[in-house]
Amino acid sequence: MKVAVVGATGLVGTKMLQVLEERNFPITKLFPVASERSVGKTIKFGGRRYKIISMDAAVGKKPDVAIFSAGGSVSKEWAPRFAEKGTVVIDNSSAWRMDPEKNWWCPR
Repeated sequence: MKVAVVGATGLVGTKMLQVLEERNFPITKLFPVASERSVGKTIKFGGRRYKIISMDAAVGKKPDVAIFSAGGSVSKEWAPRFAEKGTVVIDNSSAWRMDPEKNWWCPR
């Protein structure tokens, strides 16, 4: 499974990566995504080093899943772009919390 972690260098994104690794989540390709100032830096995951990529690059890779932990404004701007490519978006921000049109699990 191709997985993008948006906010990979932040505190929550780092923890998400740690949990994915501990749980042996079936990742075939990992796309760590962060702000432009972090692009090109590396992180370690599963015994390998991965370069941080930009949001545009990550959208273009068409991941199966994108896990967001980069704040509400980032989610509002970028989550729809991933979704338009067929990516399942899991958002950890407050961006969609009270929006019944975006929270399909919320009772109507």
